[in-house]
Amino acid sequence: MARQLSRRQFVVYSLAATTLTVAAPLGCDGSTAQGAEEPADGDRRASDVLVTGTDAEMLVLEVTPANKVVVRLPRVEVGQGVTTAVAMMIAEELDARLADVDIPLADARSEGNQFTGGSSSVSSLYGPARQLAATARAKLVTAAARRWHVPARTLRTRDTRVFAPDGRSATFGSLTRSAARITRPTVPTRPKPASKHRVIGRPTTRIDARDIITGKATYTGDLTVAGAKPTVVARPPTLGGKVVSVDSRAARALPGVHEVVRIDGGVAVVADTFHHAFQARDALRIKWAPGPLANLSDSGIRSRLRAAVPKLQNPPPGSAQTEAEFEFAFVSHAPMEVLTAVADVRAGRAEIWFSSQTPTSAREDIASAIGLPVSKVRIHVVRGGGSFGRRLNHDAALEAALISKKARRPVKLMWSRADDIRHGRMRPASQHRIRASHDRGRVVAFAHAMSSVSESSGKQGLSAQGGVRAAVRAPAAAPLPSDSGLYNFGRLSGDSGSVDLPIPLGAWRSVDSGTVRTAQEIVVDEIARGLGKDPVAFRRTTLRGKAVKAVLDKVASAGKWGRTMPAGHAQGVAVHEEYDSAVACLVEIDAVDPKNPRVTKVVMAADVGTAVNPRGLQAQLMGTAVDGISTILRAGLHIDRGAVRESSFADFHYARQRHAPQHFEAHILPSDRDPGGAGELGVPAAAGAVANAYARATGTKPRRFPLNF
Repeated sequence: MARQLSRRQFVVYSLAATTLTVAAPLGCDGSTAQGAEEPADGDRRASDVLVTGTDAEMLVLEVTPANKVVVRLPRVEVGQGVTTAVAMMIAEELDARLADVDIPLADARSEGNQFTGGSSSVSSLYGPARQLAATARAKLVTAAARRWHVPARTLRTRDTRVFAPDGRSATFGSLTRSAARITRPTVPTRPKPASKHRVIGRPTTRIDARDIITGKATYTGDLTVAGAKPTVVARPPTLGGKVVSVDSRAARALPGVHEVVRIDGGVAVVADTFHHAFQARDALRIKWAPGPLANLSDSGIRSRLRAAVPKLQNPPPGSAQTEAEFEFAFVSHAPMEVLTAVADVRAGRAEIWFSSQTPTSAREDIASAIGLPVSKVRIHVVRGGGSFGRRLNHDAALEAALISKKARRPVKLMWSRADDIRHGRMRPASQHRIRASHDRGRVVAFAHAMSSVSESSGKQGLSAQGGVRAAVRAPAAAPLPSDSGLYNFGRLSGDSGSVDLPIPLGAWRSVDSGTVRTAQEIVVDEIARGLGKDPVAFRRTTLRGKAVKAVLDKVASAGKWGRTMPAGHAQGVAVHEEYDSAVACLVEIDAVDPKNPRVTKVVMAADVGTAVNPRGLQAQLMGTAVDGISTILRAGLHIDRGAVRESSFADFHYARQRHAPQHFEAHILPSDRDPGGAGELGVPAAAGAVANAYARATGTKPRRFPLNF
């Protein structure tokens, strides 16, 4: 298990090491996984279950009489394509048609790993899922051999069937009952070597693509739960504000209104439709007490952050210095699907439906909040329409459960876009101070100190209870900072401070690396400029790892680095290494109008080990490019006297189609290593490349992000 690091240690390790996620070992048997929850509808039959993993993933593989392969996934699908990747792993080892593989999302379990985050899903499931399917295949082949009285080694599998040399065949579904009773298959249960892969590594369209584009895919807002009424909440004008008094007479008199209940975060309205609920919410007359930040705005927060940055160590004697200080604003998660949860809380049980990256923690927190044993709370994990880390927390589900308990009826709670932007979790604002010391043309020391906003401890209510218990991701066995690092920069040092404020914070895609590495890559460009060297050539001579050099070379050649460009246009480049993966990004920008820059071209290259689905990985990289464009050029949140100024996409300026690059390409470098992480990998490189391109195009040194602040 990864060690927990202080923020100070994280800053050092961000300079010195990458994050490695290792899949747990797997044992397979035919019994039900301990701690796994059985389907409520009772459809699972013992004869359908072929094999069960006994490791932390507790995967269960079933084959139905209809010849469908079903593996209930202990992760959530929030658009990253994990269901497709796991279906490909299963289809590969089972020799099944991809169309015959179904990957529903598992309910919250009492044991086992159900954490979706840290770019760990594919890497952690790669070994267990393949072993599970390989064991199931061996059992099916053995069952067919017994049925036909032929040597098992003479049989072959293809297209979800077993074939005999004489042409006989049987579907997996027809063999399942006998295969489930086999404890010792007569053929090997080892997964295939990479050289035999026919599905893994092939660019594949998402298995849920048609459902998504036709509207068949089901999200929480699409669910129909008996008796669940649309519910919205009136929230305070400032963060952490409290209800002093409420006059609900006018709201209760409106048609379609069922309940008005007071909760910690405001006043909830339960009605026949969301239209009725919003009308009644707006008719409430509420007197609010201001929140604890009512006298604090951006300038005050920034002043505190600057003061909290630790002092840098003294530079080596006789060295020259390249110094820079950076500001990063708060950033909303703002997933396309607003937060929605359905809750049915009764006297002795509770059932909740929502999209969760941490269903096990959610189950425990909800049980505690509503006063029920954990065993009496059932969490159904639903696909989510985007996340960026927002669904690591379960504020909306917890709130829905509390409202359902008070209203004594099932509810379907929806946070509006304004609710989430103004009262939801955000990436913390941070301040960075960097100094690179160079002597005789090389960097001999690199120091990075930072401070960021931390959420005040001991806070009551949703923010405290609806949090995620995961610490900063950490390498399992990091080298000493002086011995390693992304660059050969001599002595590395890092330190951090924090400013504790009662602001709801959350892990935003790429978490700390999205600001830490971005700032470092900007400084790398400035070091190269100060030494009179080309930024790509300088990186080539100072990067330590072969993989990161290879992805840099790929974007430089594919993106035609160094080509002549018109005035006001420029290229920028940046690299990143994390999750046992490496990425590089080359950007071209049009900054003729410096106040309205447009990224026109993005070229990315990544080495993530085995790319299970290269097409899905390219989509992930495209998403990170848009994230980099957004957080560097446009997207951030302001705090005005304790209130978030922005309330929708009209003023939270995430990149639109007109801001997206006209040309995008992603290159996946071949590798025979097991998969590393990919979902968050590209954000720091994309953000750094955008900032560096802007600096070169305008002849400036950008220090405050997003640039439009």
